[in-house]
Amino acid sequence: MVTVLIALALLAIGIAGTLVSQASVVDFISGLSLPRGLERDVTGLLVDRTIGFACLFASPMPLVIGSLLPGI
Repeated sequence: MVTVLIALALLAIGIAGTLVSQASVVDFISGLSLPRGLERDVTGLLVDRTIGFACLFASPMPLVIGSLLPGI
């Protein structure tokens, strides 16, 4: 179950970083009222398209690992 949650989190980060417009992502994160440093770091990660594509690519990997190692 942990691997499914990790895969869904990576998929959400990948979609937010690649398919959703950057302005709406920044508005959503600023509306969460996070501390200033954390908000800046999260915005920097989600606005970077390379990280978004890497998360989209990596999202099925936890599912494969979880099926090969059923004790996780």
